[in-house]
Amino acid sequence: MSDKFKIAVFSSGNGSNFESIVTSKIPNVEVSLMLCNMPNAYVVERAKKLSVETIIVSHKDFGSRKDFEKEIISKLEKYNLDLIVLAGFKRILSPFFTAHYDKKVINLHPSLLPSFTGLHAPKQALEYGTKFSGCTVHFVDDGIDTGPIIAQGLVTVEDSDTEESLTEKIHEKEHEILPFAIRLLSEDKVSVEGRRVLIKN
Repeated sequence: MSDKFKIAVFSSGNGSNFESIVTSKIPNVEVSLMLCNMPNAYVVERAKKLSVETIIVSHKDFGSRKDFEKEIISKLEKYNLDLIVLAGFKRILSPFFTAHYDKKVINLHPSLLPSFTGLHAPKQALEYGTKFSGCTVHFVDDGIDTGPIIAQGLVTVEDSDTEESLTEKIHEKEHEILPFAIRLLSEDKVSVEGRRVLIKN
């Protein structure tokens, strides 16, 4: 049995968070693969440059979400993964998938949950007028951005911020807290009691 903590990163877009995970070189963590549902996404190029195995499963090739997820599960079986990291993965995973990988799927969301769930979170924060925003790493459950919170990063919202500038600040913070959360999990420092995630020293 390998002593490495094996993870898969799911991404659909630019892939900057995927790259931050790989280049952080988290001790004892192996990025076994990157899975993408968008064949033309730039994250595919990043994976090639970083020599990370890539699996592409386009959701457009399947008649249902369940069939799409069944294909992903079948592709992942041989890797014996310890964790799946959703980093800009633009598909909602159903309870069928999350039950198969119970407490083994985490997501990165660009707000301080439980505020501003769903799409365009930085825009929601600006429109609401909040003075702070940030990002959250949480376990994935059956809801949308509702799972127990592992880690959060805080950024200040300035009067001059636009959606673009706030998004960029949040991205920078994401590159810090996502590797941090993965490291906590890889070191078995995380336990869940109800909605609370407890971190061991």
